Amino acid sequence: MTLADLPDDARLWVFAAARPLKPAEVETLVSAVDRHVRGWLAHGHPVVGAHELRYDQFLLVAADERATGVSGCSIDGLFHVLQRVQSDLGIRLLDSTSVWFRDGDGEIRSVSRADFRGKVQAAEVGPETLVFNNTVTRVGELRQGRWETPLRESWHARAFRLPAATLGQ
Repeated sequence: MTLADLPDDARLWVFAAARPLKPAEVETLVSAVDRHVRGWLAHGHPVVGAHELRYDQFLLVAADERATGVSGCSIDGLFHVLQRVQSDLGIRLLDSTSVWFRDGDGEIRSVSRADFRGKVQAAEVGPETLVFNNTVTRVGELRQGRWETPLRESWHARAFRLPAATLGQ
């Protein structure tokens, strides 16, 4: 099953590494997540889920909650798998303190929130800069282009005080 097979209201989690993973790291991560998703249970019932790695840097995992409700314990199981992979590979996937965006050359960058704020203030990033909104929670948001989106259309514009004049207001 792939993300394309899931309905728009399927729950989505986005995990990001600070850099693209090397082929051996990709294999380790994808194998571990694939094993977990294939055997994923919630209250003894199989979870209808899928996963995808994008740009060798972003892991997207989704579950169709209409088919099987996803419980706290089943979500914890996913996070435990990712914690193990993080430890084994020496990478961080459970990082909500960074901001991911595409620089002027289209390369994906990861910086601290303070550094991103500085880039906004210095006009090194602007309203058209593509940012990754890793807080999307539904597959439909992904399909609607709300994951990789211009800064002006994301929560980043408010959080990092993008000047209102650049938002077309």
